[in-house]
Amino acid sequence: MKKKSTFKTFVTDLPQNLFSGFVVSLIALPLGLGLALASGAPPISGIIAAIVGGIVVALLGGSNVTITGPGNGLVVVILAAITTLGNGDMQQGFLYTLAAIVVSGIIMILLGFLRMGSLGDFFPSSAIQGMLAAIGIGIFAKQIHVMFGNTEAKGSIIELLIQIPDGIINFINTDNSSIFYAGLVGMISLLIMIFYPKIRNRYLKLIPAPMWIVLLSVGIYFYFDKFSNSAYPIHKSLLINLPDDILSNFAFPDFGKLLEIDFISAVISITLIASIESLLSIKAVDKLDALKRRSNVNKDIRALGIATVISGFLGGLNVVTVIARSSVNVNNKGSNRSSNFFHASFLVLFILLFASELRKIPLPALAAILVFTGYKLASPQNIKKVFSVGKEQLFIFLITLFITISTSLITGILAGILATLIIHIVITKNATLFFKNVLKPNVLMFKQDQKYYVSVKNFSSFLNYTKLKDKLNQIPETEEAIIDFTLCDFVDDSVMENLSNYAESFTRKGGHFEVIGLDETKSENNHPFALRKIIPKQIQSANSFLTRRQKAMEKISEEIQWKYDAFSDLEMNELPSFGYFKTRKIEKVSNVLSNNACTIFDAHFSEGELIAKQLIKITMLHIRTNQETPDFTLDKEGFFEHFLHFVGYADIDLDNHPDFSKRFYLSGKNEEKIKAFFTDELILFFESNRQYHIEATENGILIIGNERLKSVKEIKALAYFGIGLHKIIKS
Repeated sequence: MKKKSTFKTFVTDLPQNLFSGFVVSLIALPLGLGLALASGAPPISGIIAAIVGGIVVALLGGSNVTITGPGNGLVVVILAAITTLGNGDMQQGFLYTLAAIVVSGIIMILLGFLRMGSLGDFFPSSAIQGMLAAIGIGIFAKQIHVMFGNTEAKGSIIELLIQIPDGIINFINTDNSSIFYAGLVGMISLLIMIFYPKIRNRYLKLIPAPMWIVLLSVGIYFYFDKFSNSAYPIHKSLLINLPDDILSNFAFPDFGKLLEIDFISAVISITLIASIESLLSIKAVDKLDALKRRSNVNKDIRALGIATVISGFLGGLNVVTVIARSSVNVNNKGSNRSSNFFHASFLVLFILLFASELRKIPLPALAAILVFTGYKLASPQNIKKVFSVGKEQLFIFLITLFITISTSLITGILAGILATLIIHIVITKNATLFFKNVLKPNVLMFKQDQKYYVSVKNFSSFLNYTKLKDKLNQIPETEEAIIDFTLCDFVDDSVMENLSNYAESFTRKGGHFEVIGLDETKSENNHPFALRKIIPKQIQSANSFLTRRQKAMEKISEEIQWKYDAFSDLEMNELPSFGYFKTRKIEKVSNVLSNNACTIFDAHFSEGELIAKQLIKITMLHIRTNQETPDFTLDKEGFFEHFLHFVGYADIDLDNHPDFSKRFYLSGKNEEKIKAFFTDELILFFESNRQYHIEATENGILIIGNERLKSVKEIKALAYFGIGLHKIIKS
């Protein structure tokens, strides 16, 4: 019966996964081409990885809503492998690298079968952040030259960074019109990437920023081709080069250097980065899943390995789980692996039907996408985030960063691990604590009074966290778990961060996760991930200086006799039950304006994870109804809502109110209760007032306008809207 229900759900969700796969493919197409070019590989190799990954992992993977394809983290590694193995011959180096990719895939398959997916937890969090920042700087250093039309820039990462000022001056002074126009397209593309996240218009958001860049690039070409008397100013050497017959031009790996040191080093680097990037992304995407499912990491690693082997034999890059495209999939209602399959299918169609158009894309346009990606990986905000955890974490971050840039990824991550261990020994002043106990079992779990108790002794850090993780994974997230560190002398930031993730996951699924036994330990600061510190309850301290907006809100509260708290510690526990917040993480609420039933507040929440994470602030209204309210969603009827019909949501038409049904899109599961709830008086109220996005659950009614902070006038109007609506519902 359960299998039938699961299959029915799968079939029912196909339309929305088809749509989500299409949107993701719009991002994957330019990114696949760009990542391949940045890696020194043929552009088609990135698309091959995305297609093979989408199909194979959709069929064999253990995750639910992840998207697979070529990853950002492997750009520097693949480029280094091609350059080193080819000894200057990039084409031959690419064939040797394909062989390294195949061997890397085989190793990942073995890791999956050996259930070693948890190896990613062995690397300290700050060291991983430093490595990712180094990768970002490497991508930025190379691609910013290409963005300005210079494809000949060569040198180490540090040398390329030093050359940037001269590169900009040369671009400004160039008399080569082809380079100038190509660089101009690159700069416009970068501006699109920078300002696109600030756009909240849902129609413009249907097309991702990278696809807008593709459309702009192709559009410029066709303008010169069809409407202008001038020839297209960008030389073909600065355009994407795709083979004429794509299906008959697959590259085949060359295993001639299989036993050489450089080849083995390339395999280790590729496997290391592919595994870390995939494991981090899988963990992050699981937190975004609206259905709160947990991925089978080992099964997913096996599937990624199989996809990587197939991709390598076909001339494609590594296949990894990618966070940015996965976040887009979740935000567009992707609910199962079929969206990954559909994303790959659309890529096949694009390549077969629009290959000639893709050849019109200037290389600087794709380079701009990667410049932005590189910046996101190494942004100052990431450094600030690491420093907020502790000064010692910044030291580990910088050690890993600089050694990775100046040597190699393997050397950098090993230096990060060593630096972390040394810092832990210095902090505890007890090397014996680690070396004597690292191999000993230190975690005991038992169940008593319907609660799971986990006791940890000696120390818990990146060195032995997998022992604690194995026990925690055995506890159902709907149960109550208590983690006791009373017998533990040291807990590091990586463990604290993972415990915070468990606490969040348990809360989402209705369970309870509590950490005890750290009250007597010390930490440098109150950050939740700081060394040896229990996760604190975050409380915003009051500030006596109010902004003009806050003063105006204070005045409104006096006028309508509501309460106002600019620095509230209100948690709004009702919000996660609303559909709007299923895939969004609430950080805090502020500027709370309320009476007994209505609460207006600024919600601070995030969309996506890692480099795809965006912090958003919106003013909204919550009404406590104190009576049975059916679950429903009410929106203004528009072009976008017609898509919802296609993806399986039905519009409820109210009898004797054709004008309301024409103007509003009303949906919900219990149609009978919804119709009973919508009285003539309530319908008249909605028809006579401003239209908002409205969601109702048993926890009340949530009212949202435009996705931004509201002005003072809008807040006042929203307050009166809430008063009127509550009065009608109450009566």
